[in-house]
Amino acid sequence: MLEKLAGIAARYDEIEQLMGDPEIASDYERVGELNKERTELQPIVTAYQRYLKQQDDLDGARELLKESDDDEMLEMAQMEVTELEEAQEKLLEELKFMLLPKDPRDGKNAIIEIRAGAGGDEAGLFAGDLLRMYTRFADQQKWKVEMLEENISGGEVVKSVTFMVKGDNVFSRLKFESGVHRVQRVPSTESQGRIHTSTATVAVLAEMDDVDVQLDMSDVRVDVFRSQGAGGQSVNTTDSAVRMTHVPTGIVVEMQDERSQLQNRLRAQKILVARLYEAEMERQRLEQESERRGQIGSGDRSEKIRTYNFPQNRVTDHRVNFSSYNLPGVMDGSIDEFIDELTIAEQAELLSRAGETN
Repeated sequence: MLEKLAGIAARYDEIEQLMGDPEIASDYERVGELNKERTELQPIVTAYQRYLKQQDDLDGARELLKESDDDEMLEMAQMEVTELEEAQEKLLEELKFMLLPKDPRDGKNAIIEIRAGAGGDEAGLFAGDLLRMYTRFADQQKWKVEMLEENISGGEVVKSVTFMVKGDNVFSRLKFESGVHRVQRVPSTESQGRIHTSTATVAVLAEMDDVDVQLDMSDVRVDVFRSQGAGGQSVNTTDSAVRMTHVPTGIVVEMQDERSQLQNRLRAQKILVARLYEAEMERQRLEQESERRGQIGSGDRSEKIRTYNFPQNRVTDHRVNFSSYNLPGVMDGSIDEFIDELTIAEQAELLSRAGETN
């Protein structure tokens, strides 16, 4: 690990020199790339420099411990050695986490798709509750929410909805929400007070730039049709709705919220690119999991990841076996506890994998 840290520090110094080069300074794109890399490396280099300073202090204290024959000086030196060793051990743990591989999508905006699952209208109502939960959470983070596509009947039964969340490191916080969410409660239409179980699926995709994913439009079949409203009636008289089908993978995206066919095309293409990237990441993940130890509780989207139990005022995330007994607060957007627990679990898993490869 120390060799890796030394290499990172050397690269940081190299970037500093490159950015001072007049020829490179005139290339704004290159400067932007270097500045981004420097910003990513800076916290690690700063912590590594602290480690080196601690090591120097520790060497000095240990030398004093060897040479001194004064009891009071020995006691002081021993205390300093103990304190520095504890501080260095803590710093090394921090550096281990800093060196964990980063998800290249973490800094991206997120596209969230919510679809009603099993349970009829109650599933649609629950999908609407999840929509409210995520929009409230976004408000708390000072993020911006932009609706892309919605299929809602009766004003509150959500069949499906797609929206964009924009802000700093959105995907890093919301990526754990992908999966099947289950609700257990007495529906408002239930006259005998029986508890029903319904589900809704959530997919969280990273908004990808064109440079991240190369989409060959010759692989895409584009169909246009008239937008349909509730009950199937046409809501305009032009073929503005767009359906894009990626023929090699069979991935289909429809967009009809905009009156402009061009706007619908652009939005559909953006979501298609995000889905293709997600599909490739999933393929690689499954391949790595298979090579490492086979398919074991991988958090796949087919698994139920979280249960919202209204009678017991409990929300449980099954991936980390963590429960909150503040269901109203969770439904109002207070999901930080779950995200933090899942982030810790992910970091622990990455550390474990790093240990297996060392």
